[in-house]
Amino acid sequence: MLYMSFSEARESILNERLKRRREMAAIGVDETLIERMVDTFYDRVRADDHLGPIFSATIRDWPPHLAQMKRFWRSILLTTGEFHGSPVARHAALQPLTRSDFDHWLSLFAATLDDVATPPARDHILTRARSIAASLSQGIARARLQEN
Repeated sequence: MLYMSFSEARESILNERLKRRREMAAIGVDETLIERMVDTFYDRVRADDHLGPIFSATIRDWPPHLAQMKRFWRSILLTTGEFHGSPVARHAALQPLTRSDFDHWLSLFAATLDDVATPPARDHILTRARSIAASLSQGIARARLQEN
């Protein structure tokens, strides 16, 4: 069938989201984990000698940022569709971020996952985070090239 009604399309999307949530729950990924992951990670970021100054130069009000990051990760991991934003544009506006910055971010993120997630959840989330970091890094580089 080439044509799907709006209600059929909506039902299909909702079924896919439900399936995804079940798959994630089976490896230990749920909203509680995402909240703990984001809170723990950003506590560590703020205390980190390398990343802390980068983030504190931009983020003045942490609760809205944490809420946005939780929406981001729920959208990525649970396909909630609730995140609306442009991460590349936001990050391109920061001080020039280097590969070393992204590597350090990933290292700190992996250490956080080691502490808060089951091994299967850790592996899945870290794979997604690596992909996101690479995409973000490339997007920032393209945005900066277009500026010049």
